[in-house]
Amino acid sequence: MGEPKQVTVTVDGKQVTVPEGTTVLQACEKAGSPVPFYCYHPGLSIAGNCRICLVEIASTPKPQIACYTPAAEGMVVSTTSDKALKARQDVLEFLLINHPLDCPVCDQAGECWLQDYYMQHGLYDPKFNETKIKKPKAIPIGPTVMLDAERCILCSRCVRFTDEITKTGEFGIFNRGDHSEIGLHPGKQLVNQYSGNVVDICPVGALTDRDFRFKCRVWYLGSTDSVCPGCSRGCNIQIHDNRERDWRPHIAGGERVMRLKPRYNPDVNQWWMCDEGRYGYKFIDHNRLAHVQLKKDGDVHEGTWDEALGRVSETLARMREAKQLDQAGVILSSHLTNEDLYVAKRVFGGLGVKQVVFQRPPSGTSDNLLIQADKSPNARGAQALGIAEGAGGLIEKALKKELRLLFVFTQDLVPLAGEEQVASIAKNLELLVFQGTNRNRTAELAHVVLPSSVYAEKDGTFTNFQGRIQRIRAALTPWGESKPDWQILCELAARLSLDVAFADAAGIFAELSQREAAFKGLTYHVIGAQGALLKQ
Repeated sequence: MGEPKQVTVTVDGKQVTVPEGTTVLQACEKAGSPVPFYCYHPGLSIAGNCRICLVEIASTPKPQIACYTPAAEGMVVSTTSDKALKARQDVLEFLLINHPLDCPVCDQAGECWLQDYYMQHGLYDPKFNETKIKKPKAIPIGPTVMLDAERCILCSRCVRFTDEITKTGEFGIFNRGDHSEIGLHPGKQLVNQYSGNVVDICPVGALTDRDFRFKCRVWYLGSTDSVCPGCSRGCNIQIHDNRERDWRPHIAGGERVMRLKPRYNPDVNQWWMCDEGRYGYKFIDHNRLAHVQLKKDGDVHEGTWDEALGRVSETLARMREAKQLDQAGVILSSHLTNEDLYVAKRVFGGLGVKQVVFQRPPSGTSDNLLIQADKSPNARGAQALGIAEGAGGLIEKALKKELRLLFVFTQDLVPLAGEEQVASIAKNLELLVFQGTNRNRTAELAHVVLPSSVYAEKDGTFTNFQGRIQRIRAALTPWGESKPDWQILCELAARLSLDVAFADAAGIFAELSQREAAFKGLTYHVIGAQGALLKQ
């Protein structure tokens, strides 16, 4: 098929060329003259029912909605004419006839398109009295979403999302005229695996997130671009953290992460993310390993980094000197970044440890939209670095007392081998080291526990199942005494007189991209916001 025919339109005096079939709204955006909209969403069908995107088109007697009108050759569009601005003002007045004036107590305040557009296009003297139609308020419609029908402007985005994206069809618009209201079909609950997305696409405060409601005002939120570690899809996200916590730590029980939001990437997740990833952030601030722990003769006590790394390095040095490193094993995790894995490969490879593998967590559910059965963010990266997969062999050797030292990263071995087996392993080994972010049974049984940073506390990259390398960035300072995995490994390397030293994740990736064929020529700049594919 050939290239689509191009048409040239003039928007606010600027000429722009777009493919035939492009809407006026899209042409206006390309021309740098965006128009307001509520019902339009680039990932959904066009409904054309909110009417706020009115523009004036030359030789057309009435203002036209930009979202539904196709751009035509020679069309002249004005987005800021008196006629267009007055038409939008009238539309806003109608939208607000029955809208409650409860902005101060609305959880959408600060990111509400009604507020924003009123300040840009409203500011009118109202012609209607304050007798408003009453509708259901603060109604839970599922485990994740709350409905306030009075605040709804009937944009129908949620209806189209559940009809077209999840194909679960929970929402509908009921009744007629000014009694029309959004709601669920009889006998239905909003329980699909992507329910949180209807909150993201709701332009007003009609649909709010039950997990986030009243936890934090949005103007106190910091935002950091990152990647969801919940499965091998690697959905692009923003981490919204509570910057107010620095001076009001009692808010939300001291939690730092308030919510996760999807970030647009056309090649990975488009505009969406699943609920499993959205609400799976609690481990960032809950059940964390905050301090170094040492166990001796069955007694556990908090130690220092110097004591812990000293104990590990002394054991490894002794085994190296005695040529016993064939009795040492390392189980890396597919939750480690490419940078962490590369440094681990350098450190243990330089030391002479041959038995280095990585392990994925147990498989989970999957679907045909986003969710992958592989619940690890970087198994593909570990494979690209040439690290063998599977902890089974090392677990079996440890049970047979063929290992003296086992170094485990992040992964709880209990789901893989069973609690009795892991307890036997800990008893058989001279040293069981656990380096990870959260408490688990393996950490409790380990002789040395080294607390490491979660993905939200460090910079680096993950490689998703498609082979797309994507950036993560530190949104938070490390919890307690935890450190990035690569930094802990570099400190261990220094004690073992290994030439492995890095100042930051960017430096690691610079060397990695020079030495590893699959990453050849890549840089953080090349990866950018949308990611870059592994070399074939």
